Amino acid sequence: MSVSDRNPRVGVYICHCGGNISDYVDVREVREQAAKMEDVTVARNHVFVCSDPGQELILEDIKSGLVNRVVIASCSPRLHEITFRNALRRAGLNPYLYIHVNIREQVSWVSHGMAATLKAITLVAAGVAKARLIKSLEPTRVESNKHVTVIGAGVAGLKAAWDLGRRGIKVTLLEKSPFLGGSVARLDRLFPTGENAGEFLSELTGKVLHRDNIEVITCAEVVRQEGYIGNFTLKYLRRPPKDDETLAKLALARQSGKIGAEFVPFVGVCPFPPPSEEENTVLNTGAVVIATGFQVYQPYQGEFRYGQNPQVITLAELIQKQSQDAGDSNGRLMFNGRPVRSMAIIHCVGSRQVPGVNQVAEGQELHQHCSRTCCTSLINNALNIRQCYPETEVYDIYRDIRTYGRGHEEIYLNASAAGVRFLRFRGLEPPVVEEATNDDYALTVKVREITFPDDELEIPVDLVVLGTGMLPGRIEKLVDVMKCPTGPDGFLQEVHPKIRPVELATAGIYLAGSCQAPMNIAEAASAASAAAAKVSAVLSKSVVELEPFVAKVNSEKCSACLTCVRSCPFGVPKIVDGKAHIEPAACYGCGACSAECPGKAVSLAHFDDDHILASKKAIVTGKAS
Repeated sequence: MSVSDRNPRVGVYICHCGGNISDYVDVREVREQAAKMEDVTVARNHVFVCSDPGQELILEDIKSGLVNRVVIASCSPRLHEITFRNALRRAGLNPYLYIHVNIREQVSWVSHGMAATLKAITLVAAGVAKARLIKSLEPTRVESNKHVTVIGAGVAGLKAAWDLGRRGIKVTLLEKSPFLGGSVARLDRLFPTGENAGEFLSELTGKVLHRDNIEVITCAEVVRQEGYIGNFTLKYLRRPPKDDETLAKLALARQSGKIGAEFVPFVGVCPFPPPSEEENTVLNTGAVVIATGFQVYQPYQGEFRYGQNPQVITLAELIQKQSQDAGDSNGRLMFNGRPVRSMAIIHCVGSRQVPGVNQVAEGQELHQHCSRTCCTSLINNALNIRQCYPETEVYDIYRDIRTYGRGHEEIYLNASAAGVRFLRFRGLEPPVVEEATNDDYALTVKVREITFPDDELEIPVDLVVLGTGMLPGRIEKLVDVMKCPTGPDGFLQEVHPKIRPVELATAGIYLAGSCQAPMNIAEAASAASAAAAKVSAVLSKSVVELEPFVAKVNSEKCSACLTCVRSCPFGVPKIVDGKAHIEPAACYGCGACSAECPGKAVSLAHFDDDHILASKKAIVTGKAS
């Protein structure tokens, strides 16, 4: 008889977590009370149960036959659940005969004194009550299709496709527009190397386009998704572009004769002509990497007089103008035919917006997140202007400065040394841009500098540059189709920023680049490589193992009432032969169907009614029986 099948003998292991738990919870009292609970054969405490010596305690107890169920009382299961499962597996015990009780985040970090100890004992009792009832589980195993679909052909998507391709995995790269290169195509030079953006993109796209196991498809949009990791089915639609901006870019590419693998400045690489009519295609793939990038905040009409005065522009517009040589024969900075003797740069336009202070366009929401990359970009351009056009005065008007990257602080110091004048305003008193009363200048910027809050500075300028932020891309349809979670800022939400930084909750779908947060080019490329590495590790095996905590239908109790079909947010349950059917590999384990089923025909592994009621009873009575 397997050790997993014997009558329950529960081992309880309580972690001090250094002092994170033991400084607030009397772990010895918890251990003594746990030892008295029904079917508990071993109760131990250790400074770090997750450490090698701590795991050895568990292994020895299992191998000696003292324990065949394990309750760990420690920190969040998100940190060490896999650690303890592997320990059980090494000892020859089914890795799912284990219950994790969180007495750090849920107890010691929020409770103190005797209340903390009593709460810990109660939670351990609930864990023991459940552990006595659980049965062995086996992971769901599915065959993997060694093919990956990458959605989005900016730098992150191109890098992910290239990394996957050179690992021998077949890749289909889908891009919604006719162009490859994404937001980087709108740049002239890359920071901090000064490399030409066009040359960088031409090299990267050339590698991707010339690799036999990478298929690039432009003007393609995913419209349907079914299946699960290892066996997704995607339907994508190719159609000719119709929006004015894309048509203008296509006309420019055609005029320059650069339809092919050649870079079109501030447009991108257009490898193929767009389709002349709509085309529907179904694609079978093993995993999906989403690399849809971001959009740049567009100031509304009148914001800092943008759209009302031609001398108010965004940083992107300034970069494009500078690339076309913005100086006159005397070496002066020119814009719209007039010399720029002084200019103001305003930070955080469309980022870190404050409710009740910042206005937004009708139908839009406040963007309270920091776009991270803007400060360095603005200051670097201010430094370049001072170096190229020393007669131009540059005023950098900011709320806070966050030059967070390696070497970025030096850019700030160099700009200051070069004569860029930094003016800090209060968060609730942003600068005001007005038409100049003096005809000699185009505009007047009024700002209350934080050092002299009672005095309002009036700065006459010829040009105002707005540092616009990074917003989530316009991918609402894709979010709905792929069932992607989003954070409060609207960017795609990874499972965990440190433990699983490039994975979505849906197994087999991964994130790359600034679709999940504002990133610079280096960060986006690193995230793409991380996603490619994660996908490669999964698809390198012929079989993918999935968590067994999924819903199961008891067909004898099922009346095909469709309640599970309607309640599932992921569309997993189907009616097959007059009964509900749930594909284990597709189930997310959310429990919505089991909670709603009126006939109790659906249960969730390790979370059925008996388990939950036993835990509730233990919480009420303080006993595991």
